[in-house]
Amino acid sequence: MDTEAGRDQMAVEADALTKAFGDVVAVDGFDLRVRRGEIFGLVGPDGAGKTTTIRLLTAIMLPTSGSAAVLGRDTVAEAEAIKPDIGYMAQRFNLYGDLTVEENLAFFADVFGVTGDERDERIDEALRFAGLEEFRTRRAANLSGGMQKKLALAATLVHQPQVLFLDEPTTGVDPVSRREFWEILTDLHLAGITIFVSTPYMDEAERCSRVGLMFRGNTIVTGTPRSIRELMGGEMLEIQSADLRAARSVLEACEVVREVQAYGDRLHAFVADAAADRPAVEKALADAGIEVTSVRETLPRMEEAFISLIRQQQEARGG
Repeated sequence: MDTEAGRDQMAVEADALTKAFGDVVAVDGFDLRVRRGEIFGLVGPDGAGKTTTIRLLTAIMLPTSGSAAVLGRDTVAEAEAIKPDIGYMAQRFNLYGDLTVEENLAFFADVFGVTGDERDERIDEALRFAGLEEFRTRRAANLSGGMQKKLALAATLVHQPQVLFLDEPTTGVDPVSRREFWEILTDLHLAGITIFVSTPYMDEAERCSRVGLMFRGNTIVTGTPRSIRELMGGEMLEIQSADLRAARSVLEACEVVREVQAYGDRLHAFVADAAADRPAVEKALADAGIEVTSVRETLPRMEEAFISLIRQQQEARGG
């Protein structure tokens, strides 16, 4: 375990955290440290264990084994002491559709013991922060998907938590609403609030201070977005061709190509040195009679790194 001084800097800690549902292990020996003031992104495919992990960290669910702490408090022994200092936003909209925006916020303020003038001030502040002032009398069920997400976040913030846990908060909303939501999160981050967010979107992972890539109940790797991209250990060529299937087969057999990933109407070929290896790639395609529209050098993104790391894990575990 960390020293006391080190623990004072930690917002979230997990040691060998495990949760099993019968024979199914949803979280498997999960270890993590999140420093105060970070935006930490937990990224992984469906079924990786992200939601269960967040429920364990927010003291909603008891672990099968292992331990976790939030702001230095154990999530089992001190569960009730943790709750006033954290905010939890579930993946699905879970507010009251027949109540207005303001009534929903008032309800959650009451739940957390925020009363009187302070309650009114907090509600007004949350409405301003989320950009919902003009919708305060509208029923929650009549809000758009993006505004419902903002309302859920406002309700999570009304008691001024120190740590926010957000479970795929932008799933199912349009790109503009996603951007607006992340602008709000950025403001919260600048205000010093620790944010723990799970997301399936790689562009959102790029916005985080650090990211953990989760697969089959545990993290494959944790680091800054840049350090995870660098794990690809090479460079990338983007190839466009009218016959992607044939081009992919040629590239997978090409000696200088380490890995090939398909993205829409193009292929991404990973090589050691894009400039040096490009002639060999172009020659292999030409020798096979593959008509190529373009070949260009580009930088790997988080998405390419994530897919590559998942593939390596699957191969190591036999599929």
